[in-house]
Amino acid sequence: MKYTKVTIKVSPENPVASELMIAQMGEMGYDSFVEQETGFEAYIPSGDFNEDLLKTMECPIEGITFTYDIENIADQNWNKEWEENYFQPIVIGEKCVIRSSNHQVEHAPEYDIVINPQMSFGTGHHATTSLMVQYILEQDLANKTILDMGCGTAILGILCSMRGAKQVTGIDIDEWAYNNAIENLALNNISNMEIKLGGAGLLVDETYDVIFANINRNILLNDMAAYANVLKSEGLIFFSGFYQEDVEVLDKAAQKNGLKILSQKTENNWVAVAYIKAG
Repeated sequence: MKYTKVTIKVSPENPVASELMIAQMGEMGYDSFVEQETGFEAYIPSGDFNEDLLKTMECPIEGITFTYDIENIADQNWNKEWEENYFQPIVIGEKCVIRSSNHQVEHAPEYDIVINPQMSFGTGHHATTSLMVQYILEQDLANKTILDMGCGTAILGILCSMRGAKQVTGIDIDEWAYNNAIENLALNNISNMEIKLGGAGLLVDETYDVIFANINRNILLNDMAAYANVLKSEGLIFFSGFYQEDVEVLDKAAQKNGLKILSQKTENNWVAVAYIKAG
């Protein structure tokens, strides 16, 4: 799969404007972002790229303008580019380190996750992945069945397995992410996680004690009922991939599906929210 890179330059520099534009582009199908001082880079499968749609985007903050450049990225070169220029080890919660196989850490952490990302589908560097990792580190997952919806690199599912989960299922609609997740399971010697290619339509027969869904607002709203349907009574579900201003509309949808909010975490206006399914 080939990717198209769109480099957005924001003027004057404004991190909030960049975050709001990233949210817009996420709804357009862009699935990977790299923040820069002057704006950000956005990546989308070349087959899904639509410049006419890109031209309709507006900066939501008055007085802020932006320009963009387009570049096609050869998939065979992306691993090396990401490895050398972007992906550096990250520590979350002082217990978990996420790194590539080419990076070493001085002190062995409790949870050492090794990934070789083919794209930035959840490397831990984005706030939403970091927030979900924090939630996982706080949960007792021993002997639990876990669903990692929109699993990307499978970081969340891998950590759940390391924390004693009985069985983990990862689902992603992107074939690139699907293949990368399988590779990362092998790198971490994870034998109790299954990766499936597809979307919420795969949620039919199995039920889960805990669900993690780090996707985006629109998909979460569209698939909320499917998630709730496969969550066991008194089960926990964690959502992320949206902004603070989206919490109200997501909470209304969650309540309609028998979910009660427990807590939320925020980082740079990105939010993760924990719910429990009523018994």
